[in-house]
Amino acid sequence: MPTACTDSTSGKIPTVAARLALEDGAVFHGFGFGGLLNGSATTGLEGAGEVVFNTSMVGYQEALTDLSYTGQILTMTVPEVGNYGISATDLESARPCVAGFVVRELIETPSNYRAVEGLSAWLQRHKIPAITGIDTRALVRRLRVGGAMRGILTTNATLSDLELVARAKLIPSMAGANLAAKVSPTEGGEWEGSLGEWRPRGISPASGTPRFKVAAIDCGAKRNIYRHLSERGCSVHFLPHTATAAEIRALSPDGLFISNGPGDPAVVESVIATLREVAGEVPTFGICLGHQLLALALGATTWKLKFGHRGANQPVRNLLTGRVEITSQNHGFCVDEASLTAVGGEVTHRHLNDGTCAGFRHTEKPIFSVQYHPEASPGPHDSTYLFDCFIAIMQSRKPVTSVDMERSQEALAAVGALV
Repeated sequence: MPTACTDSTSGKIPTVAARLALEDGAVFHGFGFGGLLNGSATTGLEGAGEVVFNTSMVGYQEALTDLSYTGQILTMTVPEVGNYGISATDLESARPCVAGFVVRELIETPSNYRAVEGLSAWLQRHKIPAITGIDTRALVRRLRVGGAMRGILTTNATLSDLELVARAKLIPSMAGANLAAKVSPTEGGEWEGSLGEWRPRGISPASGTPRFKVAAIDCGAKRNIYRHLSERGCSVHFLPHTATAAEIRALSPDGLFISNGPGDPAVVESVIATLREVAGEVPTFGICLGHQLLALALGATTWKLKFGHRGANQPVRNLLTGRVEITSQNHGFCVDEASLTAVGGEVTHRHLNDGTCAGFRHTEKPIFSVQYHPEASPGPHDSTYLFDCFIAIMQSRKPVTSVDMERSQEALAAVGALV
């Protein structure tokens, strides 16, 4: 039986029955919160998308505002969520962007002096459907065995379980979905902001005139990426995904950054075409979707993982230095290693759970990227050295080397930011 929880906005136990139906026929019964409280028993309010899970112990607010989760119903594996409420500053975009949210037990009495709002009230205000009181272990086990599935969240009591499953099967697949076009900014601008109180040990705040100008193709970038670049003396000019090679060249940047984002990388054709045209003209760094788009622009291919890598505890080995990093990840697609090697790419990082490509460099052009999130929000700071590697190749205008990575890692280790 589902377990109810207290809602801090009313002090009562939520009793709004809700269901999560998967395309494989499974139906989970629980209680609605967040946006599901806006509906009624006859009309309801629904959330539909690909159901995925994240194994992070903390960081639900950062995950909920990560634009890479657009079109997905996010499940947290940690049993209690909502403990520290919602902070006004721990945001990776302007608002929560998931299609739905699933937790085992909602805690709606935050214990955090930084909290300005409870989780349920925040999700309700933004009309994000959510469900609590289901066995998330059983749900995650089903997703691990069967792979990420389409699902639907609802409080509509007039629909049978079979009808909900049938509707889940009609939800568009993530494969072939160009969601980057949906979340990318419509026009460019200058980033303003720094890491502030979240500055990791070993990073000194930049002062004076920025040393480097970075043009960033924004396909749904997390704010913490731009904060890290800013901390290292970069001025960041972000561009929409429709940016042309001419628009990039007009900025005369010292470096080009390609951001994370949602959806299938193979269909983000405008970015791929632009990257193919400017490949190697300026030092280039990509993260997550940006990693995939750079590989596609060079001529490699990508494929969809069974259930993806999502969490702040993913082990990766840097093949150039031998160090193992515990990384923050959120992706459902992967670069095909054989096709990457055939077009001049060299794998620099490998995921230790399944052996997939987690990073690469071009052997002749100043291009490198990683599949994971060195800005790690939330997550460990093991990989922040990669931003320093980007600085290094903007200075040398040459491909990143093992020496660049070794020096950057040792600099963090020297101050205790990397072990």
